[in-house]
Amino acid sequence: MSWQQLVCHTTSKHQEVVVDTMEAVGAVSITWQDAEDDPILEPRPGEMRLWNNLVVTALYEEDTDLNALQLLLETRKADWQIESVLYEIVEDQPWERAWMDSFQPMCFGKRLWIYPSWFEIPDDDSVKLLLDPGLAFGTGTHPTTALCLEWLDGQDVTGQEVLDYGCGSGVLAIAALKLGAKHAVGTDIDPQALLATQDNAERNSVDPALLHTCYPEKLPKQTYDVVMANILAGPLVELAPALLSAMHPGSKLVLSGILAEQAESIENAYKPALDDFSIVQKDDWIRVTGIYR
Repeated sequence: MSWQQLVCHTTSKHQEVVVDTMEAVGAVSITWQDAEDDPILEPRPGEMRLWNNLVVTALYEEDTDLNALQLLLETRKADWQIESVLYEIVEDQPWERAWMDSFQPMCFGKRLWIYPSWFEIPDDDSVKLLLDPGLAFGTGTHPTTALCLEWLDGQDVTGQEVLDYGCGSGVLAIAALKLGAKHAVGTDIDPQALLATQDNAERNSVDPALLHTCYPEKLPKQTYDVVMANILAGPLVELAPALLSAMHPGSKLVLSGILAEQAESIENAYKPALDDFSIVQKDDWIRVTGIYR
């Protein structure tokens, strides 16, 4: 079976009318995609923000008559600020297999690997995590997660207490435990993230006693040898007092989720309390590290 696809470049101002028009003809699915390189960061709770310039893609069954829809979209180009309308035939394929093939094992540093669960795991001395793409953020594919994992691979965390603030999938906490940490706490405001962290820990045969998950307001009153937070710049600035208060002299801090142009705000919030303050960049993102003085 083949599918028909209409790809329409428009603006957020006219997104609703374009989508409503596409849906009225019986679209099986409609997706939105950034038409430029304009990341949307830190939406307010309950807010759905869109890029200024969008690519709206509608998928239809192969026998759907799209002639009238195409004509309408072409006719309303000026009114709805439509830059282009592209019609395509999409051949059916084993989508699950294609999706699985797009995720390969990834190496971070010298010894830390992430494997999707459907791969055969080699019997060697490397440190291995089983982690599949899912709802929670953090599978190693994003530069910010990779930056944190590469840093973690280079640390000696043997016997240390670790805090993963904004744990997402739990990948950082689980990696720290696999690398020898004594105990880890993963915290997040999203219940789905806490569930994903617990599920991923079980999948990686982590002793439940070694990993505690909770909401931020339920964090244990203690300090940690390693504090990790891979979230966004705005929350990181707001959380600086809380994260620094969770550290003692000699504690290591690693932060990411920060665009390069946001480095100054992070530096102002954290550098005065840290020795060996360092910034490393990967693509458009940075990692900040330091030692609490």
